[in-house]
Amino acid sequence: MNKPSKLNFPRINLHAVEDKGRTLVFDRVRSTYVVLTPEEWVRRHLVEFLISHCKAPLRCIVEEYPIPLNNMAQRADVVVLGADARPLLVAECKSVDVDLSSESIRSEVFGQVSRYNAVLGARYVVMTNGLHHFCFEHTATGYAPMPSFPVLG
Repeated sequence: MNKPSKLNFPRINLHAVEDKGRTLVFDRVRSTYVVLTPEEWVRRHLVEFLISHCKAPLRCIVEEYPIPLNNMAQRADVVVLGADARPLLVAECKSVDVDLSSESIRSEVFGQVSRYNAVLGARYVVMTNGLHHFCFEHTATGYAPMPSFPVLG
């Protein structure tokens, strides 16, 4: 990965190592090193933001959450579980190169994360490319845009 992009999240500290020409960063959710891709850069920042600003307990965050969808194995980037161990928030992370300021792309990504949520039933849905964040609350009548990230803890 080239020099990581500056994101619209608070700065975080990552422990990085080089391995066979790749940059690996420590993922404290999965307790392992992962390849630092542009999407992973966004995910690392989102997870730290969910912990520090949204009060999500680290133990309640699951990455690459498996979702059975149309007889195919799909994976949600980040899921935060509630006190009842059911999904409370589902998030889709995209690289900064995915232009979420474009309505058509935003609609496509929202379609993806809302399909995941049709299975999960989380109260909150988030999509971010690290620069633009979109948060929604799932209500009885659909998805209501939120002005900011929800408080989870």
